[in-house]
Amino acid sequence: MTAGITHVVVAVPARDEEALLPASLRALSAAVAVLEAARPDVRVAVAVALDGCTDGSARVAAEAGVAVTTLAGDGVGAARDAAVARGLEVLGAPEESTTWLACTDADTVVPPRWLLRQVRWADQGLDLVVGTAEPVGVDRPEMLAAWHARHQLVEGHEHVHGANLGVRASRWREVGGFGPLRLGEDVRLVERVRAVSEQWVATDTTRVLTSGRSRSRVGAGFAGYLSDLGTGTG
Repeated sequence: MTAGITHVVVAVPARDEEALLPASLRALSAAVAVLEAARPDVRVAVAVALDGCTDGSARVAAEAGVAVTTLAGDGVGAARDAAVARGLEVLGAPEESTTWLACTDADTVVPPRWLLRQVRWADQGLDLVVGTAEPVGVDRPEMLAAWHARHQLVEGHEHVHGANLGVRASRWREVGGFGPLRLGEDVRLVERVRAVSEQWVATDTTRVLTSGRSRSRVGAGFAGYLSDLGTGTG
């Protein structure tokens, strides 16, 4: 039987997210507090990877007191892996089979029980938790309607969002992490983990709220997808 989780790394990539990062980090702080109240034996590190930022994102992260690593615009896959690596470093390179990696985005707000729910699944032996993400602040009703027509916010859903993923650190290591992909790094990680483990769940109970802007910070990703929906190409 898999041992219980002893450490958690929260990994957050950021590219010029000065405006939205504060709310994201406040929500993560609340989720950490809920986890620590229920599981004071679990150590947690929140790490932000600043990927080619030219705004005040570094100041926001510093004020929040989270761990930080800096990249020169290497892309979201590399940034997610760098944030994970920084978090593991802060925690003193813990045993990875009992370490959980919770991944989200700098423009995303997680619910208070986000971490606690993931850790409870991990304690039961799951290696992967694939959550849902709902866009907010979409400025065109037809774009939001098109998104909901293509997404089911239910248990057992078929979607993958880097803004709402949890994976056992040993599995992340085994499959080579997110890798240097600039797009689709989340989908590829999930595919590789599912290929080596049947212990996973796709759930709506950890739903996060993510920015519904249609202009991407990284040229594609979730914002690019929404933009495509608005033009009928998604």
